[in-house]
Amino acid sequence: MTTNPYSAPAAPVADPVQGPQGNFVPGGRGVAAGRGWRWIVEGWALFKVQPLMWMLVVLVLFLTLAALNFIPVLGPIANSVLWPVFNAGLMIGCQAIVQGDRLGPGHVFAGFRERLGTLAGVGAVTLGISVAIVLVVALVMGVGMGTMFGPTRPQDPEALMAGALVGLVVMALMLPLFMAIWFAAPLVVFHDRGVLEAMKESFQGCLRNVLPFLVYGLVGGVFAALAGVSFVAGVAGMTQQSLSAAAGIALIALPVLLGWLVLGPVFLASIYASYRDIYIRP
Repeated sequence: MTTNPYSAPAAPVADPVQGPQGNFVPGGRGVAAGRGWRWIVEGWALFKVQPLMWMLVVLVLFLTLAALNFIPVLGPIANSVLWPVFNAGLMIGCQAIVQGDRLGPGHVFAGFRERLGTLAGVGAVTLGISVAIVLVVALVMGVGMGTMFGPTRPQDPEALMAGALVGLVVMALMLPLFMAIWFAAPLVVFHDRGVLEAMKESFQGCLRNVLPFLVYGLVGGVFAALAGVSFVAGVAGMTQQSLSAAAGIALIALPVLLGWLVLGPVFLASIYASYRDIYIRP
């Protein structure tokens, strides 16, 4: 075979990230209800491989999101648009662990190197739909934005009830949107899906696994509640002891921080575990 010495190099410029081994199932498959618990167990297993690094990764992610929030107006918008990008980086990190590689702080930003435009597109569509839902619900129910998000006086029970009702309606309407973005990031980076295609297949995968997600939510809620108990215990300890302000804050914040430095990585890794379970047939 002859080659042209003047031709351009044939090396690939941007190879896609290799996904989990197995057969990809478009739209996902239904799994048993007990798998909801297994996703958390598998998330814990991924966390145990590099627990300190996972904690560092979560801290880097938190500090990055917090820094963005300090930017007036554009900061919260950037957080919403870029969340799928950060999520994709964490999924790439989980895949690295499964393949025998190492997780590192750089995985927080790995999504910026892989399908950035598509991932940000998922975030932009999510933000646009979220704002539209809130505005439409407020308009239809005749509730002002100040009532929904502004300070409410304790002596105004009607405003409290109206705000609570609108919040419940918004949450109900947001549920399909959450389903559409839950697996969107790994579907984009591992399977080259477009914005709407990834959101559609994410929704399908969640819809086919309502019972596993119910178990997952209940178990996750219990662990989150335990973190809340540590917060209450810290408050009780502060009130029973004569402590300085700094010591009191540390007594409350330390157990909560330590709890979420473990729970946060486990929950993030469990998203990867659920994606692999639903979309990859061994």
